[in-house]
Amino acid sequence: MAGTSETAHEDRGPSSSPDPATAAFVAHRNLLFTVAYEMLGSAADAEDVLQETWLRWAGVDLDMVRDQRAYLVRITTRQALIRLRTLGRRKESYVGSWLPEPLLTAPDVAEDVELADSVSMAMLLVLETLAPTERAVFVLREVFDLSYDEIAEAVDKTPAAVRQIVHRARAHVTARRPRGVVSPAETRDALAAFQRAVETGEMQNLLDILAPDVVFLGDGGGIKQAVPRPVVGSDTVARLLAVGFDRIRAEMSVEPVQVNGAPALVLRLDGEVDTVMALRIDDGLITGLYAVRNPEKLSHMQRETALRR
Repeated sequence: MAGTSETAHEDRGPSSSPDPATAAFVAHRNLLFTVAYEMLGSAADAEDVLQETWLRWAGVDLDMVRDQRAYLVRITTRQALIRLRTLGRRKESYVGSWLPEPLLTAPDVAEDVELADSVSMAMLLVLETLAPTERAVFVLREVFDLSYDEIAEAVDKTPAAVRQIVHRARAHVTARRPRGVVSPAETRDALAAFQRAVETGEMQNLLDILAPDVVFLGDGGGIKQAVPRPVVGSDTVARLLAVGFDRIRAEMSVEPVQVNGAPALVLRLDGEVDTVMALRIDDGLITGLYAVRNPEKLSHMQRETALRR
């Protein structure tokens, strides 16, 4: 968090090294951001959680801390749970479908298969169906491999209760998660085919790359036009895309990128990011399309975000 590290370094000479609390926080910052983002699906809220984490961490007696990483994760988790309950109330009044805030990610995120899976649009939407504590416990155990004792401290439960929550959340997620691992070649081929179909407007090309049960979700946040509810089926989705792109094709540019560790397209109008369209690919076909148009969610598409486990 740039603001945090800058605040922590105020009034220090140019050659002085950071104090131990600042050094520990900076060392684990990307991990803490990833924990908060996976719980919240919002980069802006994850940054706020990191600010709260720093304020609490700065007042801790480090001599009393056995494991700085675990302690920081515990603070972050507790703050994220507070924010997650607030977000739940906010989403109840959200206009149209709510999608996670897309992050432009570096190639190394995609190379870490487990991390890429955990931050994908598809998985974040699955995590949305978990209760807040279930979501926290699942993320800390399945993604970050924290011990049951560490998770118990973070969520104020007993280790036995955490084991039960993990079992329940794992079964819930397994029933809804993407079908399997897709090879990089399949991913590249599907994205390239989809980009050609978008740029040419050829209906058959779209139909060839869309799975019969493909689901299209759009998030305009009540600010930009977007489909108000999920659109299902290759014929319907292909027609929707063909008509939409026909209207703007002359003004738009399309760029393939990595969003949340997965293939995506960025659509620009007059040089400005208008839509981020993330893809879910299964068996070489697109099974999910997630179009984020809400401009309040597009600020993290200007630079890569570092995610870490």
